Amino acid sequence: QVRLVESGGGLVQAGGSLRLSCAASGNMFLINAMGWYRQAPGKQRELVASITRGGSTNYADSVKGRFTISRDNGKKMVYLQMNSLKPEDTARYYCNVDQVGYDFWGQGTQVTVSS
Repeated sequence: QVRLVESGGGLVQAGGSLRLSCAASGNMFLINAMGWYRQAPGKQRELVASITRGGSTNYADSVKGRFTISRDNGKKMVYLQMNSLKPEDTARYYCNVDQVGYDFWGQGTQVTVSS
């Protein structure tokens, strides 16, 4: 029912910035939170940032102060502004919607940070 499409990934040098976008469509009723996850080769998918229905945000310690999650409810969009990127941030980034009883994912967008 909920479909997510990520965009904005790419190849950047360390210290650069990227802005990821997630376009959502479908029934967004009873959304607990939206967030961004990432998964690097050989590692488990991890939460990068999330924003609750009430607007509270949470970040992984590794990205605090560098990444900012935001959303536009009217446009059904969620964004991840990534600044001061590090090679360790290299991963495929996925948009997530946590709906009561369901969990939706996009196909991801690749972020590669060169040293």
